[in-house]
Amino acid sequence: MNIDSLCKTHFDTKVAIVTNPKVAGLHLAYLLSKITAKELYIITVPDGEEYKNQESINTILESLFNHRFNRKSLLIAFGGGVIGDMTGYAASIYQRGIDFVQIPTTLLSQVDASVGGKTGMNNSYGKNLIGAFHQPRTVLIDSHFLTTLPSREFGAGVAEIVKMAVTFNKDFFDFLEIADLNDSEVLQEAIKQAVQTKADVVAKDEKEHGIRVALNYGHTFGHVIENETKYKRFLHGEAVAIGMVMANETAVSLDLMSKDEALRVENLLKKYNLPTSYNVESSSSFYETFFLDKKSSDTNITFIIPVGIGDVKITDTIEMQTVIDVLNQFGEV
Repeated sequence: MNIDSLCKTHFDTKVAIVTNPKVAGLHLAYLLSKITAKELYIITVPDGEEYKNQESINTILESLFNHRFNRKSLLIAFGGGVIGDMTGYAASIYQRGIDFVQIPTTLLSQVDASVGGKTGMNNSYGKNLIGAFHQPRTVLIDSHFLTTLPSREFGAGVAEIVKMAVTFNKDFFDFLEIADLNDSEVLQEAIKQAVQTKADVVAKDEKEHGIRVALNYGHTFGHVIENETKYKRFLHGEAVAIGMVMANETAVSLDLMSKDEALRVENLLKKYNLPTSYNVESSSSFYETFFLDKKSSDTNITFIIPVGIGDVKITDTIEMQTVIDVLNQFGEV
């Protein structure tokens, strides 16, 4: 893990940089001024969550076969979370696994998606239902890439920072409430704290059998929102922001979180123009979609519920009616 400006690096092997047209247009020249290799190739896949699919994975794999990559070859994921997930997954299955490096270019991917070794793709049933745990050789974080980040993408990253503070670090949350993340030095400190928080959790539970599940706070609800809106209306972090508000309302109904604490979280999200409301047209349909979540069983849904600010509870015993009552609160927006 390196959080600083990229250093000049030479790889004595075949390297493929996987990216999309937007990131390539903005930053590929900068990256190529820093990285050289024995042989260097560029693989471009379409931009967007809707392209995080088998077709894009096939594009990556076909290029690797065409250029005769071997087990000593290397992939570089150069983009946001979508690129990172797909590159990591392609690396995990090409010849049963080759190394890859993460160079995340969005705030969300720098603080969350690039850390921890989760890789995968979406299908018609939901998000990230096909994938593997495959740790990157390293993660290189350079704030230079954030200079061109649209405000919505910035906010989406802030949502993941807030997620980690609410679940594991009350002092960090208190810092975020008074901090201005539009200040580059303050943002750099927030990135470091967020990455360290996640890395500590992953070190304890790499394969998500226990405490790491808590990092999905906001995601159980958020993934349903993304599914219902076909991944086109909200950025991932925006859906997570709404999901956190829903999880907080569930916590309030269970007396695990005060209304004041829930409001503090909501206000922090609003500070960065993140959405906090969503029109649930059918609470029963929304509830049924929970069962597509990887953390749920055939009969029980796993929810990640905050306990105040700085602590979290993982439970599969929340009654259906409790959740339906919360979803009903979001029926009129």
